[in-house]
Amino acid sequence: MIRRSFLALVCGTAVLAACGFQLRGQQNYAFKRLAIVGAPPIVAARLTRMIEGGSDTVVVESPSNADAILTLGEGRGQRVLTLNLAGAAQEYELTYSLSYSLASADGTSLIPTSSIALNRAMTYNTQFATAKAQEAELLYTDMENDAVDQLTRRLATVHSLHPASGPQTPGIVPRAPLPPPPL
Repeated sequence: MIRRSFLALVCGTAVLAACGFQLRGQQNYAFKRLAIVGAPPIVAARLTRMIEGGSDTVVVESPSNADAILTLGEGRGQRVLTLNLAGAAQEYELTYSLSYSLASADGTSLIPTSSIALNRAMTYNTQFATAKAQEAELLYTDMENDAVDQLTRRLATVHSLHPASGPQTPGIVPRAPLPPPPL
């Protein structure tokens, strides 16, 4: 029995290694002290936990003590997707956007103002209004967590606090049109 378990473990490890699976590991940010400005407390707390837990960078309170300053803003929205025969909302689209920019302590733009936009669909029934309100909050929390995860990966693309004139990290605009296909 022990031999079979060991064989299964070795085979499982080999399969994961063959498919390119790799743990996130330690991030190596270009900045060692980061100030977060304008973030809602829940987003700031998760971002702080992700940055400090996965790197040697610390989040500081004051921008004057920071190597880089991350400015955040968030937005939530909701719109009706479908109506029933009586004209009542049957399905909603919940939207969440996190706008951000990163600048060095001397004001050099490292990441221009960019945005992460997420959406989720949610069915609605007036009989379960309280449950649907709780479901909406869970979906918003999920989108916040997803946006923070994406933001931490985006911050890792900055390699220098003093970039040359050309290699600035480009901003990302959600739903940007795709380039035309090659001929």
